[in-house]
Amino acid sequence: MGGGLAGLATAVALGSADYRVTLLEARPFLGGRATSYPLNTADDNSTRIDNCQHILLRCCTNLIDFYRRLGVSNKIHFFDEFYWIEPGGRMSVMKKGILPAPLHFTESFARLKFLSLSDKFAIGNALLSVKYEYGKRADLDSITMLDWLREKKQTPRAIERFWRQVLVSAVNEELDRMAAAHGLQVFFFGFLAASDSYQMGVPTVPLSDLYSENAWAEYPEVKIMERRAVQKVVAENGAARRLDTNAGEVVADAYVVAVPFERVMAIVPDLELQLESFGHSPITGIHLWFDRAVTDLPHATLLDRTIQWMYNKDSGKQLQVVVSASRALTEMPREQVIQLALRELAEFFPIVKSAHLDHAHVVKEIRATFSAVPGLEQHRPMAATKISNVFLAGDWTRSGWPATMEGAVRSGYRAAEEVTKFFGEPQRFLRPDIS
Repeated sequence: MGGGLAGLATAVALGSADYRVTLLEARPFLGGRATSYPLNTADDNSTRIDNCQHILLRCCTNLIDFYRRLGVSNKIHFFDEFYWIEPGGRMSVMKKGILPAPLHFTESFARLKFLSLSDKFAIGNALLSVKYEYGKRADLDSITMLDWLREKKQTPRAIERFWRQVLVSAVNEELDRMAAAHGLQVFFFGFLAASDSYQMGVPTVPLSDLYSENAWAEYPEVKIMERRAVQKVVAENGAARRLDTNAGEVVADAYVVAVPFERVMAIVPDLELQLESFGHSPITGIHLWFDRAVTDLPHATLLDRTIQWMYNKDSGKQLQVVVSASRALTEMPREQVIQLALRELAEFFPIVKSAHLDHAHVVKEIRATFSAVPGLEQHRPMAATKISNVFLAGDWTRSGWPATMEGAVRSGYRAAEEVTKFFGEPQRFLRPDIS
C-alpha cells in the first residue's frame, strides 16, 4: 500500500525474490514525494517538473542499490565538487584531495574563502568529535544539533555558513529542532567515512522516469495498480484478512503499509500506534525559466540567504532553487516567493537582473518530511507490527536514517525482510552502511 520510495523498495526487493507482489497507489503516478508531473496536468506533453529537487550522496548505499535493481543507475550523475557562493558572487570549491579519508578535504577546506581561520579550526575540531562520538555517545538523540555545536564551541559563522547550510538541507529541519544524532550521522557518513561518500548524485531525467514501466520489466511478478486508494485493512484475531479499496476488496497473504504516518491509523486502526510525537517539516521548491542562461554552474549552495541551493536544470536557462525547513514561506503568497527568489538569486548571479523571467512555478510541500526532533527515535515503529501479517514501511519508521530517500528505501527493504521471515524463508535485502 503506497507507491512512494518505501513501497517501491519493498516491491522490488520482494519481486527480486520471486514473490508475487501487488502494489496499490492512490495517485496516477509513482514516487510519492520524490516524483515529477506535467506543469499542465491536462496536457501529458507539457513540461514535466520534479515536485522538488531530490539528490543523493554516495553514502546512500540502499538507494543506489534500489536504482541498480531498477536498471536506472546510469540516469544518476554524480558530482565531486561542491560550489559555495557568497552574496556578491565570491565562490569557494570543496572537493577531495590526495589525502585518504577522513583527511580528504584538507586541501580544499583550507582554501575555502567564506570561512575564517578560526571558523576552520573550530570546524576541524568538531569533525574530529563527530568521528569519535557518532554511534558511541548515548545522549545524541536527546539534545539538539545546536546544543552539540555550542558544546563544541563553534563560531557563529561556522554554525550558519557551514553546519546549518549542510544539515538543514540534508535533514530538512533547523539546528535548534534537529536531534544531534541525525546531524552527526550526516557528517559521519557523508563527509568522513570514505573519500567519495560526499559525492552528490542528481537524476538526469524527471524523477518519475526512474520508476517507469520499463524499469519494472525485469519484475513480472510485481503488479502495479495506480488510482487504487486503500481505505482500510480489515483484521480479525490478530491477522489481516483483506483490504477495502476504492475499487473493491483485495486479499493477500501479507500486507505492507507504506504510507505517511498521518494516514496509517485511518487505514489500520487496530495497530494502535502512538504517533502524537510526530510532526512535519516543509520544503519549498521554486522553478524559474529565463530567456537566457544565468549561470553555467551545475549546482551551488547559496550562503546567508533564504534560498539554500540552486540546481541548473537546462543549460542555465531553467533553475530550481530549494528552501528546506521552509516554515517562513508556507503562508507567503506565490508571487512573493518568486520575487524573493529572484531578488536573492541576483545577489549571486547578477545576470538575473537583466534576464527576463518567462515563467515560474512554486511547489510547497507542507508535509515534506517528519520533523527529526530530539526524543523521536524511540517512537519510530519497527517494520513488524502486532498484526502478524501486517508490516510497516516509510521514512518515518525506524530505518536508522532521517527522512531521506535513503531512509525510505531502507525501510522498504526492512519490511521486505520481515515479510520473508513471516513466510519462513528469511532473506536479506538491506545493504550495509558505507565504511
